[in-house]
Amino acid sequence: MTLALLAWLGGVLTILSPCILPVLPFVFARAGKPFLTNGLPMLAGMALAFAAVASLAAVGGGWAVTANGWGPGIALLLLGLFGLMLLFPALSERLTRPLVALGNRTSGRGEGVFGSAALGVATGLLWAPCAGPILGLILTGAALNGASLATTGLLFAYASGAATALAVALLAGGRVFALLKRSLGFGEGLRRGLGALVLAGVAAIALGLDTGLLTRLSTASTNRLEAALLTRFGPEGSTVMQTAPAMTGPAMTGGPAMTGGPAMTGGPAMTGGPAMMAGPAMTAKGQPEALPVEGQMPDLTGAVQWLNSPPLTAAQLRGKVVLIDFWTYSCINCLRALPHVQAWDAAYRDKGLVVIGVHAPEFAFEKNPANVEKAVRDLGITYPVALDNDYALWRAFSNRYWPAHYFIDAKGQIRHHHFGEGGYEQSEQVIRSLLAEAGATPDTTAQVQAAGVSAPADMRDVLSPETYLGHDRASGNLNAEGLIADQPHRYTATDLRLNEWALAGDWTVGAEAARLEAPGGGVTMRFHARDLHLVLAPGAAPVPFTVTIDGQPPGADAGLDVDAMGRGIVTEDRLYQLYRAKGPVADHLFEIRFDAPGVQAFAFTFG
Repeated sequence: MTLALLAWLGGVLTILSPCILPVLPFVFARAGKPFLTNGLPMLAGMALAFAAVASLAAVGGGWAVTANGWGPGIALLLLGLFGLMLLFPALSERLTRPLVALGNRTSGRGEGVFGSAALGVATGLLWAPCAGPILGLILTGAALNGASLATTGLLFAYASGAATALAVALLAGGRVFALLKRSLGFGEGLRRGLGALVLAGVAAIALGLDTGLLTRLSTASTNRLEAALLTRFGPEGSTVMQTAPAMTGPAMTGGPAMTGGPAMTGGPAMTGGPAMMAGPAMTAKGQPEALPVEGQMPDLTGAVQWLNSPPLTAAQLRGKVVLIDFWTYSCINCLRALPHVQAWDAAYRDKGLVVIGVHAPEFAFEKNPANVEKAVRDLGITYPVALDNDYALWRAFSNRYWPAHYFIDAKGQIRHHHFGEGGYEQSEQVIRSLLAEAGATPDTTAQVQAAGVSAPADMRDVLSPETYLGHDRASGNLNAEGLIADQPHRYTATDLRLNEWALAGDWTVGAEAARLEAPGGGVTMRFHARDLHLVLAPGAAPVPFTVTIDGQPPGADAGLDVDAMGRGIVTEDRLYQLYRAKGPVADHLFEIRFDAPGVQAFAFTFG
């Protein structure tokens, strides 16, 4: 019940986001008409359609993916026709005449319940709300555990919250409409204006503006409100999404990142973009205010192995200021935060700071100690690293995110935490404050050197979300047959819109990754970001590949793992940077072709 209420509140908060803008013309087209027979059926149809389609899309069934190809087109045609009816009364009267017997008057003149509900269903098929933390929690559970009545109920509660907020706006708009019509006498002009707005909304959705430009305009305040609600009232161990991009279309193609692994609900949230949690409140002099005690540091038992140190315990660390960094080596967000963690270790180790990296794997290959040892060595990590393959430390801290930083004072008390990227200056001030409490006098500041794959992301231009290729968490796939789970299949690539991807060639799509079965297969994706990465594993032998951008070699925009002609080799299980724009960021079609079978493709990430 608590989660259902949170879902409803998350939907209500959607009214504060620009993502709702394309829906408003369809809603206000009902203004000035009886709410019970027009506005209410329209909003109910929208909520039901969204809940049903989102439930199917979250599990990515093949037939659902196929339906996703034609469903939005039909909905756009219906809504476009509705806009034309509003704009041209003669067309409205002619088209609705045969439907009078059924009460299906969607023209704006009619008062039919059925017509309003049909309009709502069409709107629900196209509505792409911004994926805040609450919607991310619901969709992650659906993707990981499968669609169920409970999941559909939560999605309906979310859509009902949005419908509630829209109903309030519609009722207020109806009064304004009636006032203008009565006092100024240009109701027909208002009707035509609404028709023009409906057509503009159809055009915005058809052009992808609801998932591109409006994503960039979406305010972070709504996500912070949702995160605060989940932190205060959410279920223990729930998965919370951080500032995820808006979803594209009714099947949530290219939706928020949905991760597997340790969280109690089936998977922690893979954070992306700016920091999810703000830093501590600061005084006028730039110093953190008094830090509250958030709890006692759990004991560090349960790690399967320690690197760079013998096993450490909470008792051994008493008297030291401790920073716990939850990370995993193929996580781009972790890799971008890592230079800051390393800089803090270098600057403050001699003053009493102990940094401990807790490596909590996302993919199966990250549980291999040899892989982690190599990554630690290659990344130049010298502080202790605990391999948390069984997620014992993850659960002990009730953690939900990668990366996640916990700041512990010399008394063994957790005094601050930070989830996601960003907030580095505030985090360093927390370290300095805790060291000062312990009697140390830091006289230097950290010097951060972030280059290569660890360079800060340009989040203003990241319009593509983390995208998984394994069937458990896949989103955005546009192969006609969908993804055939755990069976070899020959896939054919197709035309793609932003944040859609497709396989080409003979692949077996497993729960975590897609494995190539024959030479020459590839993956295509249309994306918008400065950087494109792909998590790959070679199988039994290294696999050469070739990358193209819009059908051409990347040239100067080649990523770290390819040359100017787009050639590279998959030699180990890790994240590969395949594209980095040196000039303006724009939409591009990415393609990678592999020369040999056996390679596994796990997930796209962007920066």
